[in-house]
Amino acid sequence: MKENYYQPEIECASVETLKALQDERLVKQVKHVYENVPYYRDLMDKKGVKPEDIKSTADLHKLPFITKADLRDAYPYGLLAKPLDECVRIQSTSGTTGRRVVAFYTQHDVDLWEDCCARAIMAVGGTKEDVCQVSYGYGLFTGGPGLNGGSHKVGCLTLPMSSGNTERQLQFMTDLGATILCCTPSYAAYLGESLHEKGYTPETIPLKAGIFGAEPWTEEMRRDIEKSLGIKAYDIYGLTEISGPGVSFECSEQSGMHINEDHFIAEIINPETGEVLPEGEVGELVFTSLTKEAFPLLRYRTRDLCVLKREKCSCGRTLIKMSKPLGRSDDMMIIRGVNVFPSQIEAVLLNEGYTPNYRIEVDRVNNTDTFDVYVELSPEMFSDTVREITDRENKLAAAMRTMLGIGPKMHLVAPKTIARSEGKAVRVVDKRKLH
Repeated sequence: MKENYYQPEIECASVETLKALQDERLVKQVKHVYENVPYYRDLMDKKGVKPEDIKSTADLHKLPFITKADLRDAYPYGLLAKPLDECVRIQSTSGTTGRRVVAFYTQHDVDLWEDCCARAIMAVGGTKEDVCQVSYGYGLFTGGPGLNGGSHKVGCLTLPMSSGNTERQLQFMTDLGATILCCTPSYAAYLGESLHEKGYTPETIPLKAGIFGAEPWTEEMRRDIEKSLGIKAYDIYGLTEISGPGVSFECSEQSGMHINEDHFIAEIINPETGEVLPEGEVGELVFTSLTKEAFPLLRYRTRDLCVLKREKCSCGRTLIKMSKPLGRSDDMMIIRGVNVFPSQIEAVLLNEGYTPNYRIEVDRVNNTDTFDVYVELSPEMFSDTVREITDRENKLAAAMRTMLGIGPKMHLVAPKTIARSEGKAVRVVDKRKLH
């Protein structure tokens, strides 16, 4: 694939150029936040830090962290850094607990966010000749609006489908010849299933690439989607709090996501101590917004665990890469004293040849954790006898024990019995009263 760049002067800039840009923007942003956000000014004052103490990115560690709890405490306007009459948009998280997180955007913020998404689309080979089907949710969720705007900037014919209404998705995809699909990985897998049921094969589907994010997914799931849709599947990462999708994106090398360093500084910290860790170590990802006007967050703790690496990339981009999130410091389940991440369970299932449609149920009975995993069988597997299914369950439980150090009770269930999600897949049901 010939490399496409949306803004090559940044995407392929020297590390020195990027660093100088970050230094200059950070100094300006800290001053902007200190002068315009009383909530953040108080945090800085408590820590004894003044804007003039921040002379470059080397001083970043002096600044206080900000967390989702701060965003909820300051809801709705407490972290706003621009007058409301200069804001043109809000977006909100899809979280279901407590107060929602609301992020504000000036027109300039929207333009820069759409530039980031345009970089992601061009990195997967997108050009103005493409038809881009955006099947992320629209509305308050950032997925739809972000990729929609990025698609426009590239000049693609944009199909603003939103999520759901699978019949219509398939009709427009095939009738209008969609070449790039943007949605959650679980919905991409479901669209692949649905197309095959209608008799399509990867050769008859017009798609060439997919940009999938908003939920964790494994390399095994990537290969499954690529096979079922006949495409290359690329990861994209973002958070509403920082702007939305496009904070980082995968290129043709598919070996980590390039972070848009002209807009965001990434750090990796020890989630327990807050200490900044060296490049290459696993820790919690922290972002600082360098160019956001209305809702600029400094040192925002994402709770995502990952690794940062700056290495020469075959795509020509010099932007630092982050790994796929390896789990979350807050969605890790501790079951009978063992740390368990849903991504580990998914990796075992796909490795053993099962579908990525599963549900994890955790409960506590007589002070002991119960741990059940329900997995859909494919139609071919479902015709097995009860004895064969029991054998399969035992084999799968043994593979889980090897991966996790703890053996769940496995339940292999009939095809299509686990509810499909058109947004983020609900993988974990934890019925324990732990709070």
